[in-house]
Amino acid sequence: MSSRTSLPTAAPASGTRWAAAVVLSVLLALFGANLPAVADSTTDQTPVQASDLLETLPIKGRAPKTGYERSLFGPTWADVDQNGCDTRNDILNRDLTGITYINSVPCTVKTGALADPYTGTVINFVRGTTTSSAVQIDHVVALSDAWQKGAQQLTTEQRTAFANDPLNLQATDGPTNQQKGDGDAATWLPPAKGFRCEYVARQVSVKARYSLWVTQAEHDAIAGILASCPGQPAPTTVQPASAATTVYYANCTEVVAAGAAPLYAASPGYRSGLDGDGDGVACEG
Repeated sequence: MSSRTSLPTAAPASGTRWAAAVVLSVLLALFGANLPAVADSTTDQTPVQASDLLETLPIKGRAPKTGYERSLFGPTWADVDQNGCDTRNDILNRDLTGITYINSVPCTVKTGALADPYTGTVINFVRGTTTSSAVQIDHVVALSDAWQKGAQQLTTEQRTAFANDPLNLQATDGPTNQQKGDGDAATWLPPAKGFRCEYVARQVSVKARYSLWVTQAEHDAIAGILASCPGQPAPTTVQPASAATTVYYANCTEVVAAGAAPLYAASPGYRSGLDGDGDGVACEG
């Protein structure tokens, strides 16, 4: 089934409710036999906005955590795409640059550098029993949060797909990941404010993809963040870090001249050297 779905071009005067209905109809048209899919915002079709997609998510109370176990989401870091490389190393390969491997097979990462979008810092990764934990893989929507908001109704196969979905995974600073725990947007957000719009947009996309709900407090927190970045798309994929580094600006003057200011963490051309206050937004003014 093609994911290239056109949205109607004429909007009646009903505003937000109409937009939410359109987004929901797009999602329903894209639902497969097993899991729903978020409309592809990377094509040349009109992208679905995260704020509109948010309004299609059910709002309910948090269900009890009773019965939750990590094993209910499948083996830890399974090779679900059967590329011969486990999910943790797939994400390290996506999010790190300057990578070296433990052998000639380009899979298990030995060293690399992470431009961490959560903290706006650069972290050097070195594989080892005492060093690997410096870079951890965060579930953007935490597993136990998902369990309490609809994942109990998913099959084991669907929960395994959720736990290994690249859209729901982000390499980040280990201590920051530990601090987040299983928090949702109402209780935890990345320290780097410049990444918060993309972060909550990914949460919305993931929850839509797996038919999960949000609490009222979570909905309101996400809506408040998205209000600061109108037009934020609901992503379907995550760009490899190497793609972001293909654009290089020597200084903020070049960024402004290119019409790219401000630069947000994980966006093309962003680097910590341009971000004087380390808040994840470079060349702000």
